[in-house]
Amino acid sequence: MPTPLYRSRPGGFDIQPASLSVTKLNDFIYLSEGLSNSFLIVTPEGRVIVNTGMGFEAPIHKQNYDAIDDGPLRYIILTQGHVDHVGGVDLMREPGTEIIAQASLRAQQEDDARIQPFRASRSAFAFQETIAKAIAYVQENIGGPVSPQSRPEPTITFDDRYEFELGGIRFELIAVPGGETTDSLVIWLPQHRICFTGNLFSALFGHFPNLVTIRGDRYREALRFIDSLDRVLALEPELLLVGHHAPVEGWDLIREELLRLRGAVEYVHDAVVRGMNDGRTVEDLMRDIQLPSELEVGEGYGRVSWSVRAIWENYAGWFHHRSVTELYHVPASSVHADLVELAGGPDAIAKQAEARLAAGDLLQAIHLAEVVLTPDPAHAGARKVSAAAHSRLDAESENFWLSSWIRRKITALREGGGS
Repeated sequence: MPTPLYRSRPGGFDIQPASLSVTKLNDFIYLSEGLSNSFLIVTPEGRVIVNTGMGFEAPIHKQNYDAIDDGPLRYIILTQGHVDHVGGVDLMREPGTEIIAQASLRAQQEDDARIQPFRASRSAFAFQETIAKAIAYVQENIGGPVSPQSRPEPTITFDDRYEFELGGIRFELIAVPGGETTDSLVIWLPQHRICFTGNLFSALFGHFPNLVTIRGDRYREALRFIDSLDRVLALEPELLLVGHHAPVEGWDLIREELLRLRGAVEYVHDAVVRGMNDGRTVEDLMRDIQLPSELEVGEGYGRVSWSVRAIWENYAGWFHHRSVTELYHVPASSVHADLVELAGGPDAIAKQAEARLAAGDLLQAIHLAEVVLTPDPAHAGARKVSAAAHSRLDAESENFWLSSWIRRKITALREGGGS
């Protein structure tokens, strides 16, 4: 059985901001890596840029590209509306530059604007240090004020397909609404069998897609993801230029990887649906649904168990039919103080949490510690047990988001900031 490609590719913690470094991929395509990949396509009739990075790193991408070719920038193509793809549009665009996006980009931008403070607060824990490093790098190497984040207005939009030719290169843009956002698109260069996929397959190629994000996004639909993947499979590309890290080369390898990924998502989707119809709880399904070895994919960005819940709730919503309390505003934590009193005080529960930790029941230990920490966030014993349990979870994790969240919680617990 071939070794899955994800095992030999960089992970989530290897995603770094843009630097003054460019990779020449062929005679006319260049890659400037950053918090998302940006690409320059050079033609005799002008340039095309695919994605522009975050606003603060756009000066790096622009300097990289201007040093390669100073022809007119004819097009900027946005493979999706996430901030790390669109942020540099205002800095890079020139008079006459066309901004091409799928028609749902406006709705995606409006979503971002509505909940910008909410989403920023829920993703900062993962990217604060990286963003600070990026801004310092720009200031050191280029100077000037920090470039603001763009909210671009496209000049050309399309629903399903859009085609144009520039400098003898044929561009075919194809909507793939099963990507990370419903405005996702891929760019197909049929003469060269090259496909720019953005983050259609999630941030890390060869990993289970992020059907739900812990930072806060709309759910992705598993079957729509499969449909979009099939659109790329049908092209039979020889080169995939993905949203993060290096391209994937060779149709045989690409086909093998995409079929494995397709099979993994279909397997999980179908298992969740069967479990729902059999009356099983979402927690049981999160625990029990595991991919067979022939469908092994990475879980470095999305996780199978998270996607199980995303699929369940995408079909059924948030009411799990377990308790009337689900339908009201009072959380279980509201009775934690009563439980502490009934147990004879916080020390008794903290001791039981320590016993659970010693037995390897890490999540139960955290649950018990949180009973104590809700009424008494400063309780040293509960903080210590919770921090230790989180540390052991971190040692088991290969997932960027999970590890980032756990490390944030460990820091807070050790500093006395709660559970």
